Amino acid sequence: MQIQQQIMLELSDIPEDKLAGLYDLIHYFKLGLSKEKKQERNPGILQGSLSESFFETLPEDELNAWE
Repeated sequence: MQIQQQIMLELSDIPEDKLAGLYDLIHYFKLGLSKEKKQERNPGILQGSLSESFFETLPEDELNAWE
């Protein structure tokens, strides 16, 4: 049995008053899938440049705050 047929069979047992919630779940799941496809990432490649202040040592109190 194909997966779509299995899904349709499962849907036929869901009470009518729960279908709106199921629709929302499916709809937002599908939207998430389309966003996954659109978001191409290139890890490690930054646009622009860093200023020299990025490489300056942080003050001691800020360094201690990270510990």
